[in-house]
Amino acid sequence: MKAQIIDLLKKGKVGVMPTDTIYGIVGSALNPDTVENIYLLRKRTPDKPMIILISSLSDLKKFDIDLTKAQTEILQKIWPNPVSVVLPCPYEKFTYLHRGKKSLAFRMPKDERLLEILKNTGPLVAPSANLGNKKPAKTLEEAKKYFGDKVSFCIDGGKLQAKPSTIVRLYKDGSKIVLRKGSFKV
Repeated sequence: MKAQIIDLLKKGKVGVMPTDTIYGIVGSALNPDTVENIYLLRKRTPDKPMIILISSLSDLKKFDIDLTKAQTEILQKIWPNPVSVVLPCPYEKFTYLHRGKKSLAFRMPKDERLLEILKNTGPLVAPSANLGNKKPAKTLEEAKKYFGDKVSFCIDGGKLQAKPSTIVRLYKDGSKIVLRKGSFKV
């Protein structure tokens, strides 16, 4: 099953699966068509960037992000955990991800199965599994009501009710600002 899901994600397909926090609708962050498909499926506000799940600090290089020593030290302390970190990404080629905001939010999940998938697929966008302003799916059945057969796979993780991730903006000098309080205290 895991090999099949990895193959589908590598081919640009989209699915619903448990993340380290709640159910997410996932797809390759490095495939612009996949990212656009998720925006359409979720009816997501087009100028609202999505959080990107990564398996290691080296994944940030795929987005041309060079960390300072201070940033690296902070990230090594707080990851893996349910904390999403916003970093500058001013590059035009990633506009399909940053949506003109010139920054991206990354999270390294504290979930071994998810990390294993990420190591094989590369970074994944993983917004919550819901439509526009609706509540995030807490069960696979709720996610299926939102997306039906419009996704290529669904993984059941039971009922999920975790708090969303904490979101922080991390500056080059290592200072940070909490943008959203979540389950992880920074």
